Amino acid sequence: MRVLVIGANGTIGKHVVAALRPTHEVVEASRKGAVKVDLSDSETIDEMYRKVGSVDAVVCTAGSAPVGSLTQMNETAYQQSFRSKLLGQINLVRLGIDYVNDEGSFTLISGVWGRSPRPGACVIAPTNAGVDGFVRAAALELPRKIRVNAVSPPLVRETAVARGLGNHGLPAADVARAFVTLITGEANGTTVYPGD
Repeated sequence: MRVLVIGANGTIGKHVVAALRPTHEVVEASRKGAVKVDLSDSETIDEMYRKVGSVDAVVCTAGSAPVGSLTQMNETAYQQSFRSKLLGQINLVRLGIDYVNDEGSFTLISGVWGRSPRPGACVIAPTNAGVDGFVRAAALELPRKIRVNAVSPPLVRETAVARGLGNHGLPAADVARAFVTLITGEANGTTVYPGD
C-alpha cells in the first residue's frame, strides 16, 4: 500500500511513519522536506497531490489550533484554527479524491477536546468537533468505496513532557496504532478515541 502521511515529521506523524514503513510505501509530507504542504494553503495541497500522484491512503497528523480562554481568543485565532486544522483537512479530502485509488482511505486527526472540552478549549473544541462531523458526512458521499475516518487523540505524552506538563498522556506510538488500524481496516465515517 502506498500511503501519504501529512505531518510526517511531527510528534504523532513520526510514529505513524515508523509503524507503516516496514510493510508499506510511505510518502512523507510536511511544511519542510522533499514534499511540502501547508494545510492553511489549498494551493500547496493541490501541488502536493500533483507531485505525489496516486496513493492508496492519505493520513493527516497535522493542523494547529491555539489553546486559550474565551476572552483571550479573538476572531483571528478562530479563523487560523479553522483554516488550518478544519478546512485544511476538508481540502485534503476534497482535492485528494482523484488521487486516492479505489477502496483507498483518508484518515484525519481531530482531538479529544471536541468531545470533552475543558477551559481554554473554545477554539480547539469546535475545530475538532468539525473534523469529526465532516468525517461522518463525507463518508456518505465519497466515490469508489473510498473511506474516511478520524483519530481523536487525548493529550500525547511527548507533547506534555515538551510543554513541561509532566509525564502524562498517551504515548504517541499508541496513537499511531489507531491510525494504522483505520488505514488497514474497513471502518468508514468513524472517529476513534485511542486510550478509551
